[in-house]
Amino acid sequence: MAVLDAFRLDDKVAVVTGGNQGLGEAFAHALAGVGAQVVLAARSRERSESVAADIGAEGGAATVVEVDVTQPDQVEQMLSEVTQRVGPVDILVNNAGTCYHRPAAEVPLEEWHDVFNVNVHGLWYCAQTVGRQMIERKTGVIVNIGSMSGFIVNRPQIQPAYNASKAAVHHLTRSLAAEWAPYNVRVNALAPGYVRTSMAPVDRPEFRRNWIEDAPMQRAALPEELGPSLVYLASDASSFMTGTVLVIDGGYTLW
Repeated sequence: MAVLDAFRLDDKVAVVTGGNQGLGEAFAHALAGVGAQVVLAARSRERSESVAADIGAEGGAATVVEVDVTQPDQVEQMLSEVTQRVGPVDILVNNAGTCYHRPAAEVPLEEWHDVFNVNVHGLWYCAQTVGRQMIERKTGVIVNIGSMSGFIVNRPQIQPAYNASKAAVHHLTRSLAAEWAPYNVRVNALAPGYVRTSMAPVDRPEFRRNWIEDAPMQRAALPEELGPSLVYLASDASSFMTGTVLVIDGGYTLW
């Protein structure tokens, strides 16, 4: 196989949760760009339809499925619908996530549970449900979207629930990778640093000092810069990699 051919995902079905905005949207475009049949699995059908239309205009293929990843029955229905409409899932990108900024002593119970319901429980429901199908087929790739926040304590914003949830994502990734490797199911994680999205207001003065000026590369990433790394993890280019957390942070965690 030629080197660049290893990155191709022709005829592969790739589900991206939260794939209709921010990083998820960039991931969906990247996967479609290398030939995958992308499934945008998110709560807002209208937004997903818009992203699917953009992918189609670029010559890619995208399907929309409505799902709330915090509801196990909806995740089961999502897999059934995807399998019937476009085929079994070859690639699952667990991207859906949420975050609140609040000091630990002031975090209300509902916010703590909301973060874990989306970032950990929702990811678990999707990984387990789709993973069962992959185990049965003895093939598949799961990419969990973690964060450098799983390794550090961010500043100046305080986000204990988010940090803890991403650390959980990283170790769950390793646990699933170890268990499912004999079934030819690979599980890795991508841990971004600060990226210019609606979740990360990188240009606000109160954040720039720590988020940008403290980073060796002195900038935030653009969402599309993470697309190639996601494709690498999802494709045969990383065929001997499992249980790895790939950090893409502009060097932020070096200091």
